[in-house]
Formats: sequence, structure tokens, C-alpha cells
Amino acid sequence: MFAANRSPSPFPESARAERALLLATVSSLDPPHFLAPAITAAASNTRAHLTIVLFSRHFNDPRPKSSVTFRGVSRADRFEDVCRFLTCVYVQATSVAQSLDKVLLEINVLLLGLDGDVPCTLGKDVDVVFRVSGDSIPVPLPAHLTSLRQSYLTAADHDSVPVSVSPSSPSSIYNIPAALHKPSRFPVVALGGTFDHLHPGHKILLSMAAWITSEKIIVGVTDDALLKKKSNPHLLQPLPERIKHVRAFLELFRPGIEYEIVPIQDVYGPTGWDPNVQGLVVSQETISGAEAIAAHRSAKGLSTLQTFVIDVISPHATCIDPEDMELMRNTKLSSTFIRQWIADKAVEEAKLKEAKEERRRASLSHGST
Repeated sequence: MFAANRSPSPFPESARAERALLLATVSSLDPPHFLAPAITAAASNTRAHLTIVLFSRHFNDPRPKSSVTFRGVSRADRFEDVCRFLTCVYVQATSVAQSLDKVLLEINVLLLGLDGDVPCTLGKDVDVVFRVSGDSIPVPLPAHLTSLRQSYLTAADHDSVPVSVSPSSPSSIYNIPAALHKPSRFPVVALGGTFDHLHPGHKILLSMAAWITSEKIIVGVTDDALLKKKSNPHLLQPLPERIKHVRAFLELFRPGIEYEIVPIQDVYGPTGWDPNVQGLVVSQETISGAEAIAAHRSAKGLSTLQTFVIDVISPHATCIDPEDMELMRNTKLSSTFIRQWIADKAVEEAKLKEAKEERRRASLSHGST
């Protein structure tokens, strides 16, 4: 279960970090509920930017160059397990941030194998590295990380955390017959969305698309002209800014592949004409878009896409246990929510400014009498 309680801060307010890393190892693809206390403490004590880096041999390359290297899991076969794993971490950190009214806290979750070097740029601009007490990361870390302030946090005992085995959702891999052998990865994978105020729901979609691609990811970003009916449209980020944030996240999560990030004016984008796309990642709420793309490609004589549906970020998901579902329902993974929060904060600040000005005028008036 996700942790619902907030642990006391290990730091006084003055010692908390603007930007932080949390590093930990995991031994399986089960949702890492044992990390909930550490994630809670890290999110509570970070003001602006938290990157959670999880190491596991399961994240190794599924086709290792050496026969002695542990083979990572099949990206396609374990798609739903990894998606549920990621969602567990993102929801835990986001629920803490929102409970503390830190809605704009930027949270990133990275999955690193044990068969490669840790990116030398990781943590270049952080103030503190959070570690889990008793956890030993079996790969060399960049030298600059060891010179940063280290804070060791507690995690729950693995044996004290109930493990639930969730049945695979029949819609997790859509359009792929169960008996058909699936490749571990697909050369070109596509997805689309608005990606306004990039939040954990977006990052799960982008991460899972990057998880199953071997060469290239195509991201269609909805053009500004199609967003005029959105709530609080004045707070929508411009298209270039949204594209920039998508690219920055993909470069962080999966460096080394090709990113094609383009504006789209319809549901199809490049999937409507590009014969090289093999995979499509959508959310449960946008399955209708996947069906429209399938019909369009069929009419154009293009190959059928193998479409992966992410169900766990849906408020009606059936593939996670009830306790986790309750916390998910109370955690807002929505650009609409973020824009409304910004709008409400602006109103609050205007009222405070007006009240302060009224007090100033009253003080001046009282002093002149």
C-alpha cells in the first residue's frame, strides 16, 4: 500500500533542499511500497525538484552484449508491471507534495539497470542526495554525487509490506493476440497529448513509450489552436515551452535514442502517414483515438500498430489494489488541476496584496489625524 501518513521532517526548514536526488535499489517489479517512508521524507524536504532514481537488474538491457550480464526483462511482456511500478512511485511522491501544497514540485522517476554507467550529468545541480539506510547501490556513482550532502532515510521492512499480485488487465496490450510472441522493444513508438504543465501522468506515458522503443520515439504535441476551450486558457503553456519540457524529460529518462517531437492539429499526427511506426502508447481515456488511428491507417493501407494502453493512471483502473486506488483518486494527475491551483493562488495573492494596501492606507490616515 502507498503510505498515507506524513513522516516528520529529518531537516529543519532552513536546511531543506531546493533540488534533491533519492537513490535506491529494488529487487523486483512489484510496486515498491517499502520505499514509501523514504519517498515521503524526500518529497517533504525538497522544495522545487526531486529526482528519484531506482536501480535494478530488471532494468538491464534485454539483449545484453555479454553472455555474463544479467538479461533485463522483456519491455513488452512486462509493460504493465513496470507501468504499475512507476505509478506507485509517482503517486506516493505527488500525494505528499500536494498535501503540503507544493503542487509545482517537479518530480521525475528514472529506472536504471546495473549493466551500464550512471549518467555523469545525474545530480549535477542538486543540493542533497537522499539514500536508504542499509541500501548498497552495486554500481559506481559519479564522483560529484559522493561530495554532496548525504541524508540516509528509513524504508519499511520488505517483510512487513503486503504484496498483492494483480491480474493483468486485458487492455494493457491492445491489438496483440496472446499467443503471438512479442518483441521486447519496437524500433519506432508514438504517442500524443497536450503535455501542459508536464505532470506525473504525462511522465508515465512518456516513460512507458521510451521503455518499449529501441530507436525512436515520436511525440505529437497538441497545437495551441486546438486548446482554446480548455479551462484557464490564459495559463496554458505555449507550444514551444511544452515541446521543450517533453524533450528535456525524455533526454533525462532515456538518453541516446532519437526524439521527434512535433505539433499536431488532429488525432493522427505522424501515425496517420508514417509507415515506420510500429507501436502506439495511449491512456485508457484515449482508446477512442487509438481506434481512429487504426481505422485511418487501415484505409491508407498502412500496417496495424501494436497499441499499448496504460490503465493504471485512470481513476477507474482495475489492475491495482483498492488501498492504492484510494490514494490515486485523491492525487490529482491533471493539467486542469494545476492550472486551477495557479489561478487560485493568484487570487489569494491579489487579496493579500489588497488587504496589505488597505492596512497601509489606514495607518497613513490614522497618523495624519
